[in-house]
Amino acid sequence: MLIAVIGGKLQGVEAVYLAQKAGFKTLVIDKNCNAPATGLCDLFLEYEFSLEHPVPQDCPRVDIILPAIEDTGVLTAVKTWARIKNIPLAFDPDAYRLSNSKLKSDALFRKMNLPAPRYWPDCGFPVVVKPDQASGSQGVEVFNDSKEFLSRFPNKQKQGNRVIQEYLEGPSYSIEVVGRPGNYQALQVTDLGMDKSYDCKRVTAPTKLPPHQIRRFEAMALAIAEDIHLTGIMDVEVVLNNNELKLLEIDARFPSQTPMTVFWSTGINMVQMLGHLCLNKNIPDSGQNRERFVIVEHIRVSGTNLDVLGEHIMAIDGPLTLQFNFFGAKEAITSYLPGKTQWVATLIFSGNTHEAVTAKRQNCHEQILENANLIHEEQLN
Repeated sequence: MLIAVIGGKLQGVEAVYLAQKAGFKTLVIDKNCNAPATGLCDLFLEYEFSLEHPVPQDCPRVDIILPAIEDTGVLTAVKTWARIKNIPLAFDPDAYRLSNSKLKSDALFRKMNLPAPRYWPDCGFPVVVKPDQASGSQGVEVFNDSKEFLSRFPNKQKQGNRVIQEYLEGPSYSIEVVGRPGNYQALQVTDLGMDKSYDCKRVTAPTKLPPHQIRRFEAMALAIAEDIHLTGIMDVEVVLNNNELKLLEIDARFPSQTPMTVFWSTGINMVQMLGHLCLNKNIPDSGQNRERFVIVEHIRVSGTNLDVLGEHIMAIDGPLTLQFNFFGAKEAITSYLPGKTQWVATLIFSGNTHEAVTAKRQNCHEQILENANLIHEEQLN
């Protein structure tokens, strides 16, 4: 089976990685020949989709199209390609249009009477300001008082079409739902760690949420999937504030970071599930009987410094490769080459206990820093 992954950035890396774990061949299509996923896929096609030219030239026959991009024009063109060539599309355009707007998804939460942050001015400070349509932490700002906020947004015109809500302290969690109306599966809950710019830098599993909160989270996610008639995949993010789960956002597209964490913790492969769904096969029961402890995190090495940062760093250093037993990490998706002084990596650690995984992570960081110091000393000499 050949899966065409549209977009070679971070979602594309995730999709290619898991497709290959499922035994599928992968074709990445992107206008950038140096996109991160180009170093991981079986085949690459450099192509720029447009409404005038939705069918890529010189493209081999593909079995499934999996969009891993959030460009509206490209998504429209890809949908046309799938229709013209009668290729299954692992994507729900209607659900995506709703989830791509924070204002529309927040309106859905209110309609369903689900807990979510209050909107300003019906809340106190601090407040968080987000673009209505943006991915991840892009454009997110936090204001601690009215003076700081009004100096940035003195009137409605300056505020534009932004979402302004109370900023809630507390740990963040994510869950994916896969399926079609009447047949959904809520997958494993994962714990999210954020950097200073509110970008996710680390995902861990199994979750630290207590069982009753897990059940509540699953129920909310499944209810949303049914309400929007999802066919495909969706992830839901919440914050635990004052012992209550409050919905932050939904994204009806293939996510990044959490799927590989779930795969290493439970063995569940979300690309494989989507493949079965697209081909009208029964989706394997997730089971989730086995939960290994997993840490997935993003690092940037610069000289003799190692920083754990949000996933945005993984898009800035050209094609990435998959390496095994990487300085003690189980696997790494990385731009590292021997002797290189500046590089990035997504590190994957797994084990039978939290303590074992934490020790592996610490040992890996120490080995990386030792290697960086050796390179630095060689350069000085």
